Amino acid sequence: MKKRKMAMVASQVKIDEEDLRDIQFWLDRPASERIAEVTRLRRAYYGWLLGTYPQHMEKTVTQRNDDI
Repeated sequence: MKKRKMAMVASQVKIDEEDLRDIQFWLDRPASERIAEVTRLRRAYYGWLLGTYPQHMEKTVTQRNDDI
C-alpha cells in the first residue's frame, strides 16, 4: 500500500480580519442554517454543562434603558 502525504498549509490572518470573515460567513448563510447551528451549539453546551438538554427553557426578555 502506498503512503499518502499531506502538506500542512497555514494562513496568517489578523484577528480583526478573522472576526470579519466569520461574521460575513454567517451573514451569507440562510436564517434556517444559522438557527440550526445555534440550536446545535446550545444542545452541546447544555449536554456538557448539565449532562442533558432541558425539557423546558424559560423565556426571559430584558430591556435596557440607555437613558440612565
